[in-house]
Amino acid sequence: MMLNLKTESPERWLAQVDNHLDEILIDHAHCENKAARAALNLLMSYVENEELTIKMTEIVNEELEHFHQVLGMLKKRGIPFRRLTQSNYGRQMKELIRPQEPDRAVDRLLVAALIEARSCERFDLLRHHIDDVELSDFYDELFESEARHYSVYVQLAEDFAPRRKVELRLQELARAEADIINHGDTLPRMHS
Repeated sequence: MMLNLKTESPERWLAQVDNHLDEILIDHAHCENKAARAALNLLMSYVENEELTIKMTEIVNEELEHFHQVLGMLKKRGIPFRRLTQSNYGRQMKELIRPQEPDRAVDRLLVAALIEARSCERFDLLRHHIDDVELSDFYDELFESEARHYSVYVQLAEDFAPRRKVELRLQELARAEADIINHGDTLPRMHS
């Protein structure tokens, strides 16, 4: 299984892609924006960690670049960018975060890692599933950066707890993430 994920995306999701690709693309733009904000929030929360601030700055910039790239794809296809009702995925993932530091820092980083891992897995599915060559190539390009972001977040979690504790918590959170994905969402979203 890819990047510690405990379940593959269900066929239900590819059916949502086939029937609502426009909404999936709009949601993808929102996801890139949220990923940039999440990295910026981590940077501001842990400014004393120099390595984290450097890595988060890089991720913020990359996610904003991806956001603009997705906006370009939408524009090229005549799909207006608009607000969407969010899926429950992000909220449910955030609910897994423990409240007390340093556990909170570990969980925030590992939840971000798992969201990146799920995006990576979904981009892999999209690049092989979509007939649109330009979109397929685009998801092929994004696939690698999501995998890299996953690794950065997991590595940074080890600044706040020993590697073994981080690994055990990652497995625990990955099982919870799998339950969220298997339960699913009726909204056609990148993480539904």
